[in-house]
Amino acid sequence: MGISSLLPGRLGFGTAPLGNMFRAIPDEEAAATVQAAWDQGIRYYDTAPFYGAGLSEIRLGEVLAGKPRDEYVLSTKVGRVILDEVEDPAHRDLGEKGGIFEHGRPNKILNDYSADATKRSIEDSLKRLGTDRLDIVWVHDVAQDFYGDEWVAAYESARTGAFRVLQRLREEGVIKAWGLGVNRVEPLELTLDLDEPQPDAFLLAGRYTLLDHERALQRLLPAATEQNVDIVVGGPYSSGILAGGQHFEYQQAPPAIIEKVERIKALAARHGVSIKAAALQFALAHPATAAAIPGATRPSRIAEDVTALNETVPAAFWADLRTERLIQPDAPVPSA
Repeated sequence: MGISSLLPGRLGFGTAPLGNMFRAIPDEEAAATVQAAWDQGIRYYDTAPFYGAGLSEIRLGEVLAGKPRDEYVLSTKVGRVILDEVEDPAHRDLGEKGGIFEHGRPNKILNDYSADATKRSIEDSLKRLGTDRLDIVWVHDVAQDFYGDEWVAAYESARTGAFRVLQRLREEGVIKAWGLGVNRVEPLELTLDLDEPQPDAFLLAGRYTLLDHERALQRLLPAATEQNVDIVVGGPYSSGILAGGQHFEYQQAPPAIIEKVERIKALAARHGVSIKAAALQFALAHPATAAAIPGATRPSRIAEDVTALNETVPAAFWADLRTERLIQPDAPVPSA
């Protein structure tokens, strides 16, 4: 298991913003951003049907159609089926993420983790992406929008449906790897305790960042390392607040988070470090982390990510973060 040998580098491109997350993005700008990622040497691209009700997949596929398929790694997700029916994107009942793609396509989105829905979702994604194969498939947000008994039912549907379909596709060589793509630690911990099926990796968004890493650090990442299940860190900038934005957890950042970010910024300025470099390199420092996939909607942001990855961050900066209790004392940091 694991996907480190599959990934072409430690920096990928998360394409959720291409689904018109938070704002309507012109097609030309979206295409230029994907092209910028390619020009900067990024060769791992992650998307999902949920991102703008298929819009992210369509936009990504249009640019990648002109690239040699063997030169990049592509992942998408299952668990949400995009229907031909139309609904108002601003009023979707999809939990805490329901309104973030209100500028996306108006197609109805159906939560469904069953075996049949998984196979249909993959077929639909292949069409939207304009490709003949996927490398990695994630089970998307299996615990995101469910609570109590609904959480248990949704997870069990995924375990007996999507998990087993994806494991079979991996064994048949149709896909190279599979796992869960979530914003919660709990379903990943539960999956690691299963005897079967056995995932290759997890895409964990927003739960191993400078602003939120305590729970993942305690149990999930050690257990994943022990079982050779790699972690791809999504949302290393915590919905944008660590990259100059105003959002945290897909909402306007609360005062406590803003105050913490300002403290990190002050330390970064004192050491001559960009906060993007601090956020990205922290997420990649844990041995369980195989890659990080920040999102972007402007070509210039891609160049910033590449620069942040390669920036020299002094050891004294990390030491000060620990002293100020801005990161956990046992959190791994980049070596000098």
